[in-house]
Parts: sequence; structure tokens; C-alpha cells
Amino acid sequence: MDSAKAKTKTAAKVAPKGAKGGGGAKPKGAAGGGKKNDLLSRFETVKLKDMVVFSRQFSAMIGSGVAMLRTLTIISEQCENEKLKVILTDVRNQVEAGSNLSDAMAKHPETFDRLYVSMVKAGETGGILDAVMKRVAEFMEARQKLTDKVKSAMAYPVVALVVAIIVFWAMLTFILPVFQGIFEGMGGDLPEFTMMLINLSKLMRSPWMILFVAACAGAWWGFKQWTATPAGRFAFDGFLLRMPVFGDVIKKVAVARFTRTFGTLIHSGVPMLTSLDVVKETAGNAVLSKGVEEIHKEVRQGGTLSKPMSKNPLFPPMVVQMVAVGEETGKLDEMLDKVADFYDDEVENSVEALTSVLEPILVIGVGGIVGSVVVGMYLPIFTIINQLK
Repeated sequence: MDSAKAKTKTAAKVAPKGAKGGGGAKPKGAAGGGKKNDLLSRFETVKLKDMVVFSRQFSAMIGSGVAMLRTLTIISEQCENEKLKVILTDVRNQVEAGSNLSDAMAKHPETFDRLYVSMVKAGETGGILDAVMKRVAEFMEARQKLTDKVKSAMAYPVVALVVAIIVFWAMLTFILPVFQGIFEGMGGDLPEFTMMLINLSKLMRSPWMILFVAACAGAWWGFKQWTATPAGRFAFDGFLLRMPVFGDVIKKVAVARFTRTFGTLIHSGVPMLTSLDVVKETAGNAVLSKGVEEIHKEVRQGGTLSKPMSKNPLFPPMVVQMVAVGEETGKLDEMLDKVADFYDDEVENSVEALTSVLEPILVIGVGGIVGSVVVGMYLPIFTIINQLK
């Protein structure tokens, strides 16, 4: 452990060979292309995939004995994301000036959150930075995989709903007015259902529609402002967890994220209380954050993790028991990883089951929306034919 620690500290201080004019000179974008990169970086975002690639490259190069400054120089030069390139260049410059890697990363919280910085700091302290960075990459990949599963499963229902709304709006706005003129030319009384659709079409083409859209936008803005407050966020997250069907999936996602994050931090050597602080900030759910805060208070007073968890309905009994076993055996990180793997699979199965139920409902719903407009357009034709007979 001592030799590994010395190796990491040496790598952090030794500048790349030929740093003054050789291959390890200033990274691209530091001079002539700097303004261009800064301009492009304003319109780009650092995606999770970019962070995974960076973490894996950094781990591989540091583990191979490449000096830290040279590693940062090489990765920043070949980085395709302009925003991340600018950030890595700044991190490299700070490390060259004598800062720790974790301190340099902490100055860019929009890219390196507290979870990332805490793990890097633990790796620096323990002299196992390469192993920790590999662990960070694996954690991010697992989180990305879970997020992609949920998004891909919910993509079809969302697209189907949006298409149904667009089709309904187009038929009422453009097609029904044409039929209205034909109906008026034929004479006779129109069915009540058709008149309702015509009145709805007129409303959608009137100035009142602009006011309605503005009111919806104002309501959405007010909702976002409310959920930005601690009380609003807590109330809304609690409502999501109590929702029928969807609430169970959201609960499983929250538990999977908690156990994965907590287990990764513990395995990386981050102290227990610090890990709980980080998990509380990155939980993604205010109700879960409140529960983690109660756990933090218990542990700070010398208690166990499993006791306050057993009092919180958000944590299933299986999770509590696994954590208790992990505390007793000294293998808490392994138990948390197993729980995270289990709930990742549970989330995937639940989302697939939910999608299989939603698909036929949406098909019926879309068909009903479009069919109602078609029926409303053809009812007058049948009525007029009966009147002529």
C-alpha cells in the first residue's frame, strides 16, 4: 500500500517528459484554439458517456505508470467534447500549479459532482487512484444502464401519446372545418356530437387558445418553482412514491441508486459519515434524502445502519437484512452491490411489465381519439341520407 501511495504522489508531481516544447507541451486549445474551444464549450454539455470514457482512460494510464500531468494532457488533447476539453485543461493547469486532483475537480461541480470528487479524494489518500477511477467508471456505466432501460421502455408510450395529441389537434384544426362547410351546404340539423367537435374546433382556432397555452405555461412555471423549494420537492417526490403502479418502479429505482452509490463510496475507502452525506445529496429523491439524513444521525451517535433503515418504509425488509448482515460480517460494500444488482433487475422487469400493459391501452386510446373525430365527421352524412329518404 505504501509503495502504491508513493507511486501515485510521484505521478501527481512529476511533469511529463519534454513538457517544455516536447510531446507533453500545452494541450490543444490552450493557445490559438482556446477562444474557439471556449465558444464551443458554452453550447455543449458533458454527458455521462463522456465521463465514463474519461474515467476509464485515466484509470488505465495511471495504472500503467504514466504521470498524472501527462495523462491529463493526453486525454484533454484527444477529448472530442469541447466543454470537457476546456475543463480538463484547467484541471491539468491547477494540478501543475500544485493542487490536488480532487481539489482541482471540485472547482467544476457542474461536471465533477461531490460523489466523483469524494471518490477521487479517497483514491488519492489511499494511493489507489487507478482502482478508484475504474470503480467510478463501472458505477457510472451501471447508472447509465439503469437510466437507459427506463428511458427506452417509456419512449414508446410517450411518443404514442404525443402523436395522438398532434393528430387530434390537426384533425380538429384543419380537416373538420372543411367538412363543416360541406355540412352547412347540405342543410339539415347536425348531430350533437358533431356540433360539440365543431365548437371545440372553433375554440382551438380562436384567440382563447393562446390564453389557454399561456395559462398552461404559467402553471408549469409555477409548478417548477414550487418543486424547486425543499418543501415542494419533498411533497412531490412523496406523491410520486405513492402513485399506483408507477410508485413501485420509482421506489425500486431510488433503492437501486442508493445502494449502488453507497456501496461504491464505501468500497472506494470513503468514510461512512462522508459517504452518507454524499448519498444524501445525490439521492435524486427528497424522501430518500430525508431517510438518509436519519441514518446519518444514528450512525454519528454510534448506532448501526440497519436500525434506522428498518423504521423507514422506503427500504424493503430484504435491503435492511442484507445491510445488517454486511455490518456483522464487515462486507457492507459487497452486500450493497448485490442489493443494487438485484434491484436493477427488478426495475428492468417492472418496467417491461409496465410497458406491456401500457402499449395496448395506448393503442386503444389513440384509436379512440382518432376514431371519435372520424365518427363525428361521418355522422352528419348518415343523418342527411336518412332525412332525404
